[in-house]
Amino acid sequence: MPHPRTHLPAERASHLRRFASRVTFIVAVLLLAVKMAAWLATGSVALLSSAVDGLVDAVTSFTTFRAVRIAERPPDRRHRFGYGKAEALAGFTQSRFLYGGALVLAFQSIERLAFPDPVKQIGFGLWVSLISLLAAAGLVILQTWVVRQTTSTAIAADRANYLADVAVNLAVLAALTLIHFTGWNRIDPAFALAVAGYMYWNSRGIDTDVLKQLLDRELPPDERKRIETEILACPGVRGVHDLRTRDSGDRAFVEFHMEVDAHLTITQGHAISDAAESAVRALFQPQLVEVISHLEPAGIKDERLDDRVA
Repeated sequence: MPHPRTHLPAERASHLRRFASRVTFIVAVLLLAVKMAAWLATGSVALLSSAVDGLVDAVTSFTTFRAVRIAERPPDRRHRFGYGKAEALAGFTQSRFLYGGALVLAFQSIERLAFPDPVKQIGFGLWVSLISLLAAAGLVILQTWVVRQTTSTAIAADRANYLADVAVNLAVLAALTLIHFTGWNRIDPAFALAVAGYMYWNSRGIDTDVLKQLLDRELPPDERKRIETEILACPGVRGVHDLRTRDSGDRAFVEFHMEVDAHLTITQGHAISDAAESAVRALFQPQLVEVISHLEPAGIKDERLDDRVA
């Protein structure tokens, strides 16, 4: 399902996520095979950095491939809030692989800086890096478009991986070109070490995004404000408090306490509550938001979440 704040039909968004994850996985496996062959042929640590990043890409692309399908499962007896966080978990898994890849690459680069080895078959390495660069750039363009249409967390994390892949291949091209013209072999591990730093920085960015969902972070303040405004605009509503929201990947959850006149009947209060919930759903795609209201008499003094938060 698409994110609750998108306006793309659910079936179309599902198709886009599945298509992007399938294409990405296939390309990742092919690139990994080519990069491994290039590293074995040249002995370049910069190409090793590209191969390590390619291995991370292949594993994480498979994780994304599975996650976008799991996230679409409907709520069931054991998961009544659905499976939307599967995408966030996939993103978190991707960042773990990036951290590990960056660490391995950093140690290998430091060793080669201390004990440099000559790089062989530079021309072959340049061609492989150029092909990998073009493939990674194409995937980033595809994933960027899909993320804008669906705001998929897993695809966004995969896109971050391939942005790193673009940087890796640019670094490899630069390193091999400089070695070709200067013959200074320490350029190779120096560029690889820089790539390791970039992979580490990239993984931190992925963590920041996925933890918002895993830790049930509130929707942005402007969206919370629109929700509150819509509730208060409903006839019969005297006040609203204890508004709670959370982004669960495939949908949003909204809960609030709504105040009405104390003399109303239960039937009248229920009708006002239904109207308020419908007004909130209208801000999203109705099937992608869960709205729960709690009815209270206006002016009641009780313990409130708003007070505890404040």
